[in-house]
Amino acid sequence: MSTATIATAFAIPSHRWSAQDAAGLTPEGLLLYRSNLLGSDLTVTNFGGGNTSAKLVGRDPLTGADVPVLWVKGSGGDIGSMRLDGFATLYQQRLLGLERLYRGVEHEDEMVGYLPHCTFGLNPRAASIDTPLHAFLPFAHVDHLHPDSVTALAASSNGEAATQEAYGGEVGWIGWKRPGFDLGLRLRDYVATRPGLRGVVMAGHGLICWGDSAESCYDNSIALIARAAEYLNARLSSGPAFGGAAIAPLPADERARIAAQLMPQLRGLMSRERPKVGHFSDDAEVLEFTGSRNFRRLAAIGTSCPDHFLRTKIAPLTLDPQRIDDSAYLRDAIAEYRAGYAAYYQRCTKPGDPAMRDTNPVIVLLPGVGRFSFAADKTTARLAGEFYGNAINVMRGAGAIGDYVGLDEREAYGIEYWALEEAKLQRLPKPKPLAGRIALVTGAAGGIGAATAARLLDEGACLMLADRDAVALEKVRAGFARQYGADPVRATTCDVTDESQIAASFASCAREFGGLDILVANAGLASSAPLEETTIDLWRRNYGVLAEGYFLSARAAFPLMKQQGGAIVFIGSKNALSATPNASAYASAKAAAVHLARCLALEGAASGIRVNVVNPDAVIRGSRIWDGDWRKERAQAYGVDSGDELERHYRERSLLKRDVLPQDIAEAVLFLASDASAKSTGNIINVDAGNAQAFTR
Repeated sequence: MSTATIATAFAIPSHRWSAQDAAGLTPEGLLLYRSNLLGSDLTVTNFGGGNTSAKLVGRDPLTGADVPVLWVKGSGGDIGSMRLDGFATLYQQRLLGLERLYRGVEHEDEMVGYLPHCTFGLNPRAASIDTPLHAFLPFAHVDHLHPDSVTALAASSNGEAATQEAYGGEVGWIGWKRPGFDLGLRLRDYVATRPGLRGVVMAGHGLICWGDSAESCYDNSIALIARAAEYLNARLSSGPAFGGAAIAPLPADERARIAAQLMPQLRGLMSRERPKVGHFSDDAEVLEFTGSRNFRRLAAIGTSCPDHFLRTKIAPLTLDPQRIDDSAYLRDAIAEYRAGYAAYYQRCTKPGDPAMRDTNPVIVLLPGVGRFSFAADKTTARLAGEFYGNAINVMRGAGAIGDYVGLDEREAYGIEYWALEEAKLQRLPKPKPLAGRIALVTGAAGGIGAATAARLLDEGACLMLADRDAVALEKVRAGFARQYGADPVRATTCDVTDESQIAASFASCAREFGGLDILVANAGLASSAPLEETTIDLWRRNYGVLAEGYFLSARAAFPLMKQQGGAIVFIGSKNALSATPNASAYASAKAAAVHLARCLALEGAASGIRVNVVNPDAVIRGSRIWDGDWRKERAQAYGVDSGDELERHYRERSLLKRDVLPQDIAEAVLFLASDASAKSTGNIINVDAGNAQAFTR
């Protein structure tokens, strides 16, 4: 977490166009190259924000004639990471012809339905709300971007005059109008009467600019953004932002402690209808903003740019740092926010509008501590927080040249519940079964632990990986981050026999994701010795990991799960039910863990906490406990060779004559962790290919 000094300057974007990289690219390739360069620079535009276009020549598949085709970023894409299939392609002449069908601003929404009829080449990519802005401008290449510096001009009471001063008349100004067909026509007519403009600042939106080629358009965008940043930086130096400091940030370790304590409570209050994942940030910008004199007044105004509030809701929930230890206060604060959002919806809704969406806050701000954001998955929660960070920057810049101006709530509602935005939401893929769930797996660097974590990630869960082997743990985490992305995966070094490390690991899970829904207690060891050779140290090591370690893990999980219920799965062993020679310490410790699970099932039921057990047997391949003495010791106990013969011995003694793999255990854990087993607790699933001695009934 950041301990940097407060940063107030707007970053100047770097010019990154490479003639070498651009050489030989097709016109479509140059559009993609330009788009990726712009979108991957957060000083230029935020994630998923802005759009780019080019009017190119295409061969009409019906007539064979060359026709102008508008290539424009499709709905819901991100110009920084998109590929060519992320562009919508439309007949340019058909788009221009839509003006004949336009019946006025009161009928503007019906124009959205005409866009698919303009599709070129059977392209399935849906066109975005901003398509008319690109279609009606006469320029070959157009960029519409939301850099914080230009958006600050667009959101200031003195924005028009500041734009004139900053750009010396080379950039125009258009008052607020929501994105869409009417704005496209207004923009066209405005530019037509002002030849020589390099771009236009659109109040409440950001920047739109153009060029005759992909490179000149890129050059123009970067230069105009840099000039806005330099203009604002010169004015920010004149005094403190947001009216100056009122509350000093707490020390970093105290901020971390409060975040770990508060996030599960907030998440529990907001996850009644569907689970959410949280993200915490205490960067310098948010600490400066939330600790300022004008914080509450500015936060209540809400965000200004549609790109921001579509991610964050129009305004955040602000908390009183003196009252966060009062659970009734938190409950009432969430309830009041929900009621306020419902009232906003009722004030603005019209017949035929989409149903009211989730009324919970997305952004929660706590002076002295930082910003919390909650959404259906970790990436969306993180991005929502970052978008509110953009909003803070905009407020700072707007305040340096005038007063910050938010959107009228009816205008905000009109965008939030616009038909095309609703259609975009409806096109989103169905959430995975464990989306919004948070899991912690101990022994995650081992075969069963890693296989289980992968299976939970497959189904959409966020994972905190815990293991005492830091090197092996990082290798597993890095592999998952490459496969699933960095957002849903975190790691914590943890020896489950150390009470303080357990506490720190579960606090880290709460702080990184907002709570805990699934605990897989899997950390293990194995030993084999005749009773007379079983030392007290060997006995205690088995019980320390397999009984006490499971107890400590479950005890740490209970208070987090009591916020909204949860599932605990113990990885037991066939030996917990079936006696085996020369393993009294191991087998009896596993038996203790199984009975502990039964006890916890009784205690947790009232809070919706389910506790079940998976009993593996002879999971040799991929399991770290079989890499050491345990393999030799078990081979000696059965009088077989420790190589393939041992595996054959276990396979042949099973009823089904099959090997048991880590992935088999992971499937059983997934069942017990998911809603598929919502009515099961205190149960045992044996995954041992069949062993009559271990039958539970």
